[in-house]
Amino acid sequence: MAQLSFILSIIVFLIAVVGFIYTYSLGRRQRLQEQYDAPINGKIQEHPYMRNPVLLAYLIAGLLAIGMIAYFAWNYR
Repeated sequence: MAQLSFILSIIVFLIAVVGFIYTYSLGRRQRLQEQYDAPINGKIQEHPYMRNPVLLAYLIAGLLAIGMIAYFAWNYR
């Protein structure tokens, strides 16, 4: 169990670091372009929920939480 927690901690840390670097680079790129409000892409207007990264992150986190709860419920003795 300790190995699984350690591996998951490393994965979460790497995702957080990559997300921070990506967000920082996007912010710098927007500042250099001096364009903060841009028109919304047509594909995003057609599917606003499936193209929303925050919604997808909540959905994936919820599915992972449900999966871990189910795993621990079946393996608890």
